[in-house]
Amino acid sequence: MSTGEQGPGPLVIGVVGPTASGKSELALRLAEELGGEVVGADASQLYRGMDIGTAKLPVAERRGIPHHQLDVLEVTEEASVAAYQRHARADIAAVRGRGSHPVLVGGSGLYVRAALDRLEIPPTDPVVRARWEEVARTDGTEAVYAALAARDPRAAALIEPNNRRRIVRALEVIELTGREFSAAMPQREYVLPTVVVGLLPPRAELDARIDARARHMWEAGLLTEVEALVARGLRQGRTASRALGYAQALARIDGLLTDAEAITETAAATRRFARRQESWFRPDPRIHWADPTRPGELDEVVATVARSVRENGPRG
Repeated sequence: MSTGEQGPGPLVIGVVGPTASGKSELALRLAEELGGEVVGADASQLYRGMDIGTAKLPVAERRGIPHHQLDVLEVTEEASVAAYQRHARADIAAVRGRGSHPVLVGGSGLYVRAALDRLEIPPTDPVVRARWEEVARTDGTEAVYAALAARDPRAAALIEPNNRRRIVRALEVIELTGREFSAAMPQREYVLPTVVVGLLPPRAELDARIDARARHMWEAGLLTEVEALVARGLRQGRTASRALGYAQALARIDGLLTDAEAITETAAATRRFARRQESWFRPDPRIHWADPTRPGELDEVVATVARSVRENGPRG
């Protein structure tokens, strides 16, 4: 496993991978067995009240282990990588200051990198962003993608052609900084001593888990949860209202989908998201990958992380 600069003080432990791969349970086990606190890296779990659809671990199931970066935003607020970076790094520093290991867990790739890697967050400007969003609306996503490809071919190669939000963000950064967006993309260099493990079940197994999770969310009362969030302004929340499961539940409330259609669409969208998560994390050579469905595999992961903890030296 690759770590950052070695030295005294608790090791930062990362647990990444696609949705429904078992990250939360492994993070709990690592924190419990090695002495740690959990720091979330899931953009949707930042929101108060978004519990069922985000598979947020209930307090009663956290085994008394402190969790950070959960329930810190209202659904009307927009999640920000820059704000998350500040707050997550402050939490990581505080956990290390208490002599514990921060266990960063989540599948939001850019949030993970913002917390762990040397990453400069470029400025934002709502006027510039709105102008590019208008171009995307009037001329289509293809037009803004072509504009990005002309200005920054490397960034265009790394961003999916249908990911309108990231394309607009890249164009906004290029206009504001006068530099290529790719120059501000994360560097694979940890800011603290860090070890990261990734969970990746076989695709068929992962798809089955995702389908089962989508059905369970509905059975557990996702629609009721979303109705309560609508009363708190969910529809005005640009980020929260687009979250997996929540967008489909809103469509069900509006009569655009049946229950069965909403479940099917949630599962399909989540499977696509899981593919993107794998594409994001897979190229990183620092991640130690494990198949959680293999007997004894998670025991080996815990043992390997424990060895990395010992090699990092005393906690300070």
